[in-house]
Amino acid sequence: MGVKNGIGSFFDSPLCMRFYFMNFSARTGLAALLLGCATALAAPSAHALTAKECHAKFKEAKAENTLNGQTFKAFKAANCDATTAETAPAAASKPAETTPEAAKPAAPAAVSASGATFPSAVDPQYSKLSAGKARMKTCLDQYHTNKSSNANGNMKWIQKGGGYYSECNKRLKGE
Repeated sequence: MGVKNGIGSFFDSPLCMRFYFMNFSARTGLAALLLGCATALAAPSAHALTAKECHAKFKEAKAENTLNGQTFKAFKAANCDATTAETAPAAASKPAETTPEAAKPAAPAAVSASGATFPSAVDPQYSKLSAGKARMKTCLDQYHTNKSSNANGNMKWIQKGGGYYSECNKRLKGE
């Protein structure tokens, strides 16, 4: 710190330095924020229709009978969303494929020693989901089915020490 005429200069004091760095970091943060916003706004993006525009387009298609039984939700995904509007024509041209796995019915449920009924295989309707999510949804469906007929063996979905989900998940994993 420099001393001029026996009096310390304000600009050399720690208090002034604290204000300088606070202002410097605030200015730097503001500049970064503005740069990020400018970059996001300047990036070219596909034009997605607003909800009103999409609904008007849906009404027109409905009046012209060109929906082919499509619901608004399906129409919106195919025609109004920016990301799917470009890929929808390619997907629509492909016929829906049925796999032999999807045609199989769910395997019969197995009964445990505790009296609870567990599914013996993952339900094919969940084949498109991840393995863990498919097991969970299959177990949940069986749990709800069992709940109506009291076949859960007095187990709750999740409970301390292992509930229905824990046991069902172990069985479907093959542990």
